[in-house]
Amino acid sequence: MTSSINLEELTKEEEISSLQALFTDFLRNFRDSRGKFKYRERVREMILRESRSLTIDYEDLISYDPHLADIIEESPDEAFPALSESIRTLVRDENPEYADKVFKFYARLSGWVKSTPIRHIRSEHINKLVMIEGIIVRSTPPRHKLYKATYLHILPTGEQHEFEWPPGEGEEIGDELEKPTYCPECVAAYEEELEEGSARRRQRGIFKLLPEKSKYRDWQLVVVQERPEEIPAGQIPRSIEVVLVDDLVDVARPGDRVSVIGIVRLSRSKKPSKPIFSCYVEANNVIVAQRFLEELKLSPEDEEKILSLSRDPLIRRKIIASIAPTIYGMWDIKEAVALQLFGGVSKEAPDGTKIRGEIHVLLLGDPGTAKSQILQYVARIAPRGIYTTGKGSSAAGLTAAVIRDKQTGEYFLEAGAMVLGDGGIVAIDEIDKMREEDRVAIHEAMEQGTVSIAKAGIVARLNARASVLAAGNPKRGRYEPELGLAGNINLPITILSRFDLIFILKDVAEIKHDESLVRYVLRTHERHGSVTPEIPPDLLRKYIAYARKNVKPVLTKEAQEIIKEYYIELRKKSAENPKAPLAITTRQLEALVRLAEAHARMALKNKVEAEDAAEAVRLMNTVLQKVGMDVETGTLDIDTIMVGKPRSLQEKEIALLNLIRELAKDSDLGCVRRKYLKAKALELGIVDEKTFDRLLASLRRTGDIYEKRALCYAPTD
Repeated sequence: MTSSINLEELTKEEEISSLQALFTDFLRNFRDSRGKFKYRERVREMILRESRSLTIDYEDLISYDPHLADIIEESPDEAFPALSESIRTLVRDENPEYADKVFKFYARLSGWVKSTPIRHIRSEHINKLVMIEGIIVRSTPPRHKLYKATYLHILPTGEQHEFEWPPGEGEEIGDELEKPTYCPECVAAYEEELEEGSARRRQRGIFKLLPEKSKYRDWQLVVVQERPEEIPAGQIPRSIEVVLVDDLVDVARPGDRVSVIGIVRLSRSKKPSKPIFSCYVEANNVIVAQRFLEELKLSPEDEEKILSLSRDPLIRRKIIASIAPTIYGMWDIKEAVALQLFGGVSKEAPDGTKIRGEIHVLLLGDPGTAKSQILQYVARIAPRGIYTTGKGSSAAGLTAAVIRDKQTGEYFLEAGAMVLGDGGIVAIDEIDKMREEDRVAIHEAMEQGTVSIAKAGIVARLNARASVLAAGNPKRGRYEPELGLAGNINLPITILSRFDLIFILKDVAEIKHDESLVRYVLRTHERHGSVTPEIPPDLLRKYIAYARKNVKPVLTKEAQEIIKEYYIELRKKSAENPKAPLAITTRQLEALVRLAEAHARMALKNKVEAEDAAEAVRLMNTVLQKVGMDVETGTLDIDTIMVGKPRSLQEKEIALLNLIRELAKDSDLGCVRRKYLKAKALELGIVDEKTFDRLLASLRRTGDIYEKRALCYAPTD
């Protein structure tokens, strides 16, 4: 069916009436593929839910009458009032009382096929329907906008009566509240007197607004910003304000990725003398993208390529080889990054307890070991990737902030990097350079996947289910093995223990390795940096998105057995000897499950098989051998990561503290001199000369002892 209306040749009333007839015909007669009257059923559901909004699929409009879709796009100010009345007509057929009760019905468009980038909105889009896609970065708390005012007219004679303004059905107050220019009641009375022939002049009197009797609708302002992956290199992200009303209020929150269908409007200039105006979008519908990258559109051809790739027996090796191909070697690190990109499966127990599926990776190493290059590559290749540096990040910038608008005084909730990266990867370079108070802010986000904020009367909890890939430099410039992990990096143990995999990158001179590295680097420069990866970056990004959205692997019995055996084997030594250090904890057990799930996802498998669990165990064991090893005893000790010092060092600290207590008790001064303490500790074999100073400094730093007199120490308790 096709229709043809020239809106320019009709009056306003004729336009609405003609369009209403066309839209009513569409809503009444459109049938779906099963032959059912689609919108009649939706109207019945709308009445049952006592809703005011009817969702209309844009594709249905095009298939029924392409001209209707053109009218909505080009003349939304005429089309939407007509659609609203058409919905009322169908509602009246089903339930006349409900039709008269609701002031306004809304037609919410869905499935809009044309998207306009935020940075491409221009003057030709004003008063036209557009669809924009982006991330909500700010939102105000819900407000209540007056749309039908009730005034009290007080005449000089003392007579009073109430009336609604603006008068007439469907008329609403605009952006500015202006006092009535006349009283409808007085005009009606004056016309009656004219007919009777006894007209007398009515004086204007006073108009008083009655807020409690007026009518309001919910109102909210949000700011939608371009998605990070769509921002051109070197450009500042652009944003646009979006006004939400009625049932659209609070459907999305900061950090959510949304598609907004709405009409571009001009906002009033802040300086009336200047003819410069800015734009905002009056939302018709807001569609919130789900976590698993629904905004990344995959064509049937893309899906075919992805499934074909997954059938390659060497698919995992090709994916790992495609991670930062200009960097030589680092196979285990690239594999860890690949597993992080795919991620494990997040789970939620019936009682609401959540188990994270995000994998966190830390790279700690000497300068010039390509840490930053890996981070930047991952931020580019990840379907959702954000790159930031420790020096350029604050607590509010990483999590969320409450800011105040200078013009209106409104408080906005603004999302930070962890919230914007929800469902993706946040790469934090130079994490060791962050301030202490800023680092604490990411604790909750890394473990719980949320960001909680309570400021300026705004209490909110935002989703921040992002994997963290962090890099840092050792405290003393180069990594010193004898200091252990905690002694080499300026990070609190609470954050360090949240990383599933930690890699140490040391710049060691090995002639064979160096010769291969030189050849690779020179060959890369010879080709002007064009190293062809096994899988093109665009296809790899789509492959990752497809896997994260569609593949939810489950552990098989064989995989569970391998993980169980590894865990129990490492715990056996601690069970046999109570003084032996713990080699592994439940945190690493859960990390093993996540790694095995990610390994299965790389091949688009729905089951985690023995080979996946074995590879997860191999990678974890490699990390523990390098990071979780007590350098003094040569045994695995997870306390080097979880506590910051191995069990052997903890025992020496306790022994030294007990010695200080005993010697201070027997001393007349109530403290023990450093020289005597050192001699006694060496004599008893508690410590050696090398570790004495370090342990003494550690006890002072933790507050277990204090310097009572010059070089004379006493316990604090």
